[in-house]
Amino acid sequence: MQFQWYPGHMTKAKRQMQEDIKLVDLVIELVDARIPMSSRNPDIDELGKNKSRLILLNKADLADDSVNRAWMDFFEKKGYFVVRMDARSKAQMKQVHAVIADACKEKIERDRRRGIKNRPVRAMVVGIPNVGKSTFINSFAGKACAKTGNKPGVTKGKQWIRLNKDVELLDTPGILWPKFEDQSVGLKLALIGSIKDEILNIDEMSLELLKFLQKDYSNLLRVRYEEELSSDPVAALEEIAKRRSCVKKGGELDYSKAANLILDEFRSGTIGRITLERPEEYEA
Repeated sequence: MQFQWYPGHMTKAKRQMQEDIKLVDLVIELVDARIPMSSRNPDIDELGKNKSRLILLNKADLADDSVNRAWMDFFEKKGYFVVRMDARSKAQMKQVHAVIADACKEKIERDRRRGIKNRPVRAMVVGIPNVGKSTFINSFAGKACAKTGNKPGVTKGKQWIRLNKDVELLDTPGILWPKFEDQSVGLKLALIGSIKDEILNIDEMSLELLKFLQKDYSNLLRVRYEEELSSDPVAALEEIAKRRSCVKKGGELDYSKAANLILDEFRSGTIGRITLERPEEYEA
């Protein structure tokens, strides 16, 4: 299965970001805590190389918490500021404020020495589609400033948002890169919903997901589906279809319904807290 999705507006958005990056002090990058590396656009490192950097491990509540901690260590060692979070939680925004102040400490001190007072930190919020940028901005601002949606591609244009006297945010559209060199990256992005389901083969995706879960999270599968599932993903999907009464008229098993069910239960965290990749896979 080949994964490719690069709407035309994303090329334009990348060009715009190259211009806008000159205006900001800090780049806030949201990634999905279930796939922190695969949900990063490699272009962002090049675009933001001379800026302070903050990575928000969003949807950390859906990810394996022990692996969340490992990812924080991984990124901190590379010089990033890192916060794990659930963008829907307004209570966690104080922590983000504190880290922004820490990340921009040198800039704030420099302004003070020059006699510049009350110039807000300007931060660009970036991330691929469906990682929760708009939800984060709305929680951070305490009001609905950015459009939100659970489908990729909701934010189409840029907008400046004045949060308070200390911070201004620049929202940007989600950007994927034009070609996935590694198709496993495309698969993981598809599994979390960053590529539109309408152009994907859900049946094949569910089999790949089952294969991964049987390897790393078989205990969660056993608890959720109330039995030890076959190690063969096709047989496991059949067992889930039977267990959940995914049946067509005439009594034939509805494999597509079962495939959609397991994908939905993974994305919602119903199966449990799952991370699809680990830092050691990316350590040289």
